Amino acid sequence: MPRQSHTLTLAGAAAVAAAAEREAAARGARVVVAVVDPAGRPLVLRRLDGTQVASVDVAVDKARTAAIFRRPSRELEEQVRAGRIGALALHGAATLTGGVPLHAAGAVVGAIGVSGETPDEDEAVALAGAAALAEAPDGAAGLVAERLVLTQAEAQRVAAAAQEAAEAAGVAPVVAVVDDAGVPVALARPDGSQPASVDVAVDKARTAAIFRRPSRDFEDQTAQGRVAALSLRGATPLMGGLPLVAGGQVVGGVGVSGASSPDQDEDLARAGADALPPPEPFVLDAAAAAAAAGILFGQPGYKVDAGRRDEPGEVEYHERVTDVMLVQEGTATVVVGGEMVGVREVSPGERRAEAVTGGTTHRLSPGAVLVLPAGVPHWFTEVPGPLRYHVVKVVG
Repeated sequence: MPRQSHTLTLAGAAAVAAAAEREAAARGARVVVAVVDPAGRPLVLRRLDGTQVASVDVAVDKARTAAIFRRPSRELEEQVRAGRIGALALHGAATLTGGVPLHAAGAVVGAIGVSGETPDEDEAVALAGAAALAEAPDGAAGLVAERLVLTQAEAQRVAAAAQEAAEAAGVAPVVAVVDDAGVPVALARPDGSQPASVDVAVDKARTAAIFRRPSRDFEDQTAQGRVAALSLRGATPLMGGLPLVAGGQVVGGVGVSGASSPDQDEDLARAGADALPPPEPFVLDAAAAAAAAGILFGQPGYKVDAGRRDEPGEVEYHERVTDVMLVQEGTATVVVGGEMVGVREVSPGERRAEAVTGGTTHRLSPGAVLVLPAGVPHWFTEVPGPLRYHVVKVVG
């Protein structure tokens, strides 16, 4: 199963950009602020009034540099200043100060780039945006989302399965496996394969990954007269590329080129895609479950948490998360529904309040199951002793 990581959400990117814009306004700076995902693709762009047009592309370039090199773009500019001129040739790098990676949950979840003022001012504005994520209340809840990332071992497994099928069929094509951004992770080029197939296999895999569909779709479109599809940037209209799907997400793509026919290219790609292992079951025995704490298991869309409460808390409201709770130990009183009083937003989609008026009161004891639908406030008003429970959090 691909490993779990995180990425910036649109709400998270907007929060980072807004914080940077506030810092720019406080400084009287005229800048462009760009926020990108981990692959360097833009999520949000803000061009402040009066900012030079050229800064639009520069801000995106700085952000992309910080994201894909996983370091501040200042470090690359400093290399050039120190005499390492060859750094100017780094593919995808803008060796200009003002790009800062965004970290959350132990991963680079994106980056921010700023352009328009001096290098130091650009970076100061970018750092203010990054701080909004690092210092967000309740961690980065609502600002980042879980994602699955294709590992090298799994990419090699996909490539090996396609190659094994090719050998059984007596052909020697090139097999390429890319991540969800279309960047190569593994490549198998058997003896006797044509050199031209290396680039073609990568192109097919990239097409399937970034468009999240088989590359055959684009060949069919052009064959049926939609020649305009040839203008799609990043699309190779040749069959033989398939998306790799795990946990309901596209985690990459596999492309095959150089077999005896386009149909065979696709068949071999499918043999590789079928080798991607399915999600593994998660089992915890009763003793381990009773002693567990924190997140037990998680996938994009849901997670299982072993929780504990020792006292009443604030009113909670989750806009997109439904909680299904099973009480293991202790008792509590919880009020569900009603109107929140003294509401404040702690992160996108997450609110807290001082109290609720109205609502329905429930008494919880061991074995009780409580379902808290998304968008419904809930308030633990009495917790006389330790309350231990397991909760499945489902993201709508």
